[in-house]
Amino acid sequence: MTNKINITLSTTRKEKPNPSSLEFGRVFTDHMFVMDYSETKGWYDPRIVPYEPISLYPSTMVFHYGQTVFEGLKAYRTKEDKIFLFRPDKNFQRLNLSNDRLCIPHIDEEFAAEALKQLISIEKDWIPSAPGTSLYIRPFIIPTEYYLGVAPSKYYRFMIILSPVGSYYKEGIKPVKIYVEDNYVRAVKGGTGTAKTGANYAASLKAQENAEKNGYSQVLWLDGLEKKYIEEVGSMNIFFKINGEVVTPALNGSILEGVTRNSIIHLLKHWDIPVSEKRISMEEVYQAYKDGFLEEAFGTGTAAVISPIGEFFYNDEKMVLNNGETGELSKKLYDTLTGIQTGKHEDLFNWIVEVN
Repeated sequence: MTNKINITLSTTRKEKPNPSSLEFGRVFTDHMFVMDYSETKGWYDPRIVPYEPISLYPSTMVFHYGQTVFEGLKAYRTKEDKIFLFRPDKNFQRLNLSNDRLCIPHIDEEFAAEALKQLISIEKDWIPSAPGTSLYIRPFIIPTEYYLGVAPSKYYRFMIILSPVGSYYKEGIKPVKIYVEDNYVRAVKGGTGTAKTGANYAASLKAQENAEKNGYSQVLWLDGLEKKYIEEVGSMNIFFKINGEVVTPALNGSILEGVTRNSIIHLLKHWDIPVSEKRISMEEVYQAYKDGFLEEAFGTGTAAVISPIGEFFYNDEKMVLNNGETGELSKKLYDTLTGIQTGKHEDLFNWIVEVN
């Protein structure tokens, strides 16, 4: 594959949205990155082109067998007008792990990162500067062979699209209410839970719909076999602070390894706060709550960074944490991570990549 990225600039530019009214994933920038794959050529024809519809036959495999992977990360504008990416190498590493599970050819991670930088350089005027805003980045790969057969595709398309997004919390970081799901499951060991693939999210929609009908923001997923051990919350990893120790479910073959999760563990160790990755049951958490030892709980992910949990609904009982308010550690983690991402705090871990 040639490393030269062909660039075709749009002749018409879209009006940029009002930063104060940005929604997540509704508005997209003027350009996108595209690269194709075939068995004979490998990955070829990397290009930045105007954001536009793509043409696919109805028999294209993407519509039928779910062989898709994606990633999510952000670009941030600092007060000094610099553009920062947060640990993009980890996202492209994870994309290749997802590729492995879905039988998709690996991408060159360094080249993908360089392509992303070039795309962002072209679209840097789209990165909002208001507090809490950023440019959401969605790399994804789809099969493009037109064939109705259950087999890995012989052709693929890798794309990166960009979307300016507002603050996840419109009025500041606020705790959410969580419904503990004991019927539906997200994934099982040996399945696709460790991959970032669309099918995992489609499988979650029914439980999420039921939770929202009952007044809850997200679902807490339990393991798919015994429906006993905690896995994820919504589309996020989850942490508990129990009697001074922070605990998160160990990666077990069905839990997605989050970039934010990894960063949180690094920060906690740096602060000398006890943190462990282990199998933990909902019953253990419930008992810690009853004993007065459950101090905080929060989800972690790209969109919200830290999502504090104010209430669980479990076994027909409401478990209210911190009187429904954000915990001290959750707030400190949120402020620190977002501070590093936006240049307000020193980057002690070399997580930031600047885009020129």
